[in-house]
Amino acid sequence: MRNVHLAADYVRRADARLRALDVLFEAQSWADVVRESQEVVELALKGLLRAVGVDPPRIHDVADVLIAERARLPAALAPEIDRLADASRGLRRDRELAFYGAEDLTPSDFYRRSDAEAARQAARFVVRHVRPQVS
Repeated sequence: MRNVHLAADYVRRADARLRALDVLFEAQSWADVVRESQEVVELALKGLLRAVGVDPPRIHDVADVLIAERARLPAALAPEIDRLADASRGLRRDRELAFYGAEDLTPSDFYRRSDAEAARQAARFVVRHVRPQVS
């Protein structure tokens, strides 16, 4: 029972952060949209894993776990597992860069509206598919 409650909490929090993405997007804070989108995806997918009895590892990208546990996931998600995993993997690559930047890269200068749009779409896709399976 605890796993189900915790899973639902993860997805509820991911859903709330989706709304925060819109605020960041309106502020044209593209790097922050990318970073927060990654966190939305991470929370939602970890909620999904918890809902099916998998204790997710304490890493930011759970794509490999999703693939490995494909048989335990709801059948309704079967056609989307690869796309869910791709969202996790793709956004993980940008997690630190979007937040901290690098010696030769300032996040606010590097990320563009198109990056933010793609990240926000991925986050919405993940939550839209995960929410009904966890709620």
